[in-house]
Amino acid sequence: MIAWGVVVAAVAAFVLSSVYYVVVSPLERRALGDRVLDRGRPGPWRVVTELVRTAVVGAGFAWVAAQAGLLALPSSLLLALVLWVAFPVVLLTGSIIWERVPWQTAAIHAGDWLLKLLLVAFVLGLVH
Repeated sequence: MIAWGVVVAAVAAFVLSSVYYVVVSPLERRALGDRVLDRGRPGPWRVVTELVRTAVVGAGFAWVAAQAGLLALPSSLLLALVLWVAFPVVLLTGSIIWERVPWQTAAIHAGDWLLKLLLVAFVLGLVH
């Protein structure tokens, strides 16, 4: 059942993430002007890669949550918040400091990862 939850969460997170980027990309473009990275439309290999990446995150989340006894709602949502701060936020702030990624871009990616982790936690908490 958890495996199906990971698959459903990965697909749902991909859809949510796609909508999120459609909404926030114009804000990034407005804030950064010519400095914004043109990501273009994703090709099929990028879609598949993103689905696999999200499934790996979902499987990792499921394993950590199960080991910690935090797979049920609302504990899974709290775990998602903790993991979001511990990993994506820390990595993205590093990209600002060391790679000069604009903070606006890092904030957009952090928001995406927050949504993904919360959705994964919610779906897995429901199927638990």
